[in-house]
Amino acid sequence: MSNADPPLTPEQVVDLLRATAVTLRAEFDALGAEGVRWHPAPGEWCVNEVLGHLLEAEQRGFAGRIQRIIDEPGRRLQTWDQAAVTKARKDCERTDLMAEFERVREESVRLAASLLQEQLALTGEHPQVGELSIGDLLHEWPHHDRSHVKQALSNVQAYAWQHMGNSQRFAEID
Repeated sequence: MSNADPPLTPEQVVDLLRATAVTLRAEFDALGAEGVRWHPAPGEWCVNEVLGHLLEAEQRGFAGRIQRIIDEPGRRLQTWDQAAVTKARKDCERTDLMAEFERVREESVRLAASLLQEQLALTGEHPQVGELSIGDLLHEWPHHDRSHVKQALSNVQAYAWQHMGNSQRFAEID
């Protein structure tokens, strides 16, 4: 893919954001309360912690930064200590995360759907990566989502793997 390829439209981003919520809801419901708290290894996130990170990224990173840029183009954008926030949230213990994620995601979808073409070029200054446009953030958002959807799906694979017995050998054949 090159920069000559057309960018995603805000409408496509909206559809991708909604698809993330649908995928995570299906996995969340299938795993049940204990499954979403299971850790594949010490120090690795459970599905609840993935959801908590997505919530923080939504509010502090994507929708939050987009709204800040709209309100004050060119402004300096804030960073956040993701590890400290994850630890402080204690998401592994929570039972309301999926509903909270869906509510926040719908608010974000409304923001993304409301964007005007001329707003996509508005920018803010991030202290670590430099200038970011709303268009940049719109493209990073589904990319980031999919990284963490893969993480949640990998947790399910790791959980199943330990109970597969000899069928683990099929992985060597594929």
